[in-house]
Amino acid sequence: MADLQDELHTTTEVGALDDLPPSLPDPDDLSESLSPPVGAEPSTAVADPDATPLERARALLDAHPVADGYSGLPWALRHLPWFDLELGESAVDTDVPRLREGHVGALLWSLHLPGGLDGDRAVGATLEQLDLVKTVVRTHPEGLRLAYTAGQTTDVRNCGRIAVLLGPAGAAALGDSLGILRSLHALGLRALTLSGVSWASEAGLTRFGEEVLREMNRLGVLADLSGASEETIRRAVAVSKSPVLCTRSAARVLRPHPANLPDDLLAELGAAKGLCMVPLTAEQTGATVRDVADHLDHVRTVAGAESVGLSGTYDAGTAHPQELADASCYPHLIAELLRRGWTESDVALLTWGNVQRVLRGADFTARAAQQRREPSTAKIAELDG
Repeated sequence: MADLQDELHTTTEVGALDDLPPSLPDPDDLSESLSPPVGAEPSTAVADPDATPLERARALLDAHPVADGYSGLPWALRHLPWFDLELGESAVDTDVPRLREGHVGALLWSLHLPGGLDGDRAVGATLEQLDLVKTVVRTHPEGLRLAYTAGQTTDVRNCGRIAVLLGPAGAAALGDSLGILRSLHALGLRALTLSGVSWASEAGLTRFGEEVLREMNRLGVLADLSGASEETIRRAVAVSKSPVLCTRSAARVLRPHPANLPDDLLAELGAAKGLCMVPLTAEQTGATVRDVADHLDHVRTVAGAESVGLSGTYDAGTAHPQELADASCYPHLIAELLRRGWTESDVALLTWGNVQRVLRGADFTARAAQQRREPSTAKIAELDG
């Protein structure tokens, strides 16, 4: 890791762009979540009857940029000896020029690890990933900036930068320790995937798993349920006091991928005001932009317009549909949705509003929980035997 950091291309540090502290936002700032960036000129292309769907899509995204639910960029960057995301980097699917062309205003950077890492190795590798992300953001100050809350995400966008949120990480990164969860949160982690561990398995959440989820609520760490078992999803939806995420899940009725959700779970997620973020991958959603739009249509119908979002899943080692090859391609997807009759308000929820709502929900739940609940000292051996 030290070698990699030494080889990172650095630019002049800007003091005003230092990492924001992981504090909760002022409620007075949250009303700005759906407003255009400061100084942005209102576009008339959306209302222009002569504008093409792609022109209308770009105009909409100027006002309501994409909050992307999953980027595999951190792991992809580990294998590059040198890179510059601000000038452009052809070795990956994501860089600042393509994020700007795609009108991406925020994205979650995955801290997931390759299979086979567990225990202390998983904890150490996750810490290295966190360190790498912070180094990358610090050395690309003209394009990227860390954010930890809904308010900070909006502030970053209004400053003309792209907000980077840390997570999801794999549950193995906790090492079955709530103390490690708190430490990861203090370092910036904001989402954790509840799968691949004994306390979140095919059988569902154990007593310790439920305690982990309650502590996540107290801290403001979002529960990511993509890839979790159906029993884990149902129990997490029932136990969590803040909205839950599925960062990479589409409609199983359209494509029988194990990470995609059946309609009954989509309905439960919608009823709980959770968020299903549809991935732009050929494996989960199909080979064309129309296939992705079919999944978005279906999730919106079953779960509701407030429970559907976007997940580029770029740089995660998977193939992408036609016209959606990299992070610059979101306008093509939005244009397809406009052709299908999606309203401006529904597109605004899909791209930006729903993620902001979930982040605000996590912030408010954490603030309330910290008033009535001390940090948990529970041990897995005590609760699960």
